[in-house]
Amino acid sequence: MRIVLDRKLRPGDPLPTESELMADLGVGRHFVREALQALQALDIVEIRHGYGTYVGQASLTPFVDGLTFRTLVRPDDEMEALSEILQVREVLEGGLIRLVAVTLAEPDLDRLEAVVDGMEAAARKGRAFPELDQEFHALLYGNLGNALVPQLLGAFWTVFRRVARAHGWSDAAAPRLTARRHRDIVTALRARDAEGAERAMADHFRGIEMRAARERGGRFER
Repeated sequence: MRIVLDRKLRPGDPLPTESELMADLGVGRHFVREALQALQALDIVEIRHGYGTYVGQASLTPFVDGLTFRTLVRPDDEMEALSEILQVREVLEGGLIRLVAVTLAEPDLDRLEAVVDGMEAAARKGRAFPELDQEFHALLYGNLGNALVPQLLGAFWTVFRRVARAHGWSDAAAPRLTARRHRDIVTALRARDAEGAERAMADHFRGIEMRAARERGGRFER
């Protein structure tokens, strides 16, 4: 990691060869390979067999895998584990929604409204719309210029979906209610009502938490 940082290498840049790393670090080949494998697991390096080793994207994939395992490994307390994930998401989104309410441009609001229109159309047919739900939240914070926000929210989303699938929870419980709660968020944002948007987002999360608790032994709705 120090070599990557000191040499200002970027994702996709080739790393020194094993022999060069052995010389630079003063260690044997076994230790270099162990270090590279550990860094590969963290997505800090990418090993392309037959081609060499490159700087990785340092994505949140290891974080997602670890958090998914942390949640699933608590079978006797899975609802508390899910609640913890939801609480972190709510803190993130609840804190950001006030900023979004005063910075979101009209074209962004139009795109959000189009997504909600799609939700409502799906709900009228009794269909769930997890992809539209994810798109809504990604669009909501896309104009903040903070690349970490959508990555973190996407990570928590992925963990939540993985846990739901692992327990066989369904997506199709109350799509009309879910669509309406997203409509309430857009309506408040249209009015530049930061407090109203924050309340609408809080209602959205209260609904998720209540439904997740009810789905402990049955279907899961989002």
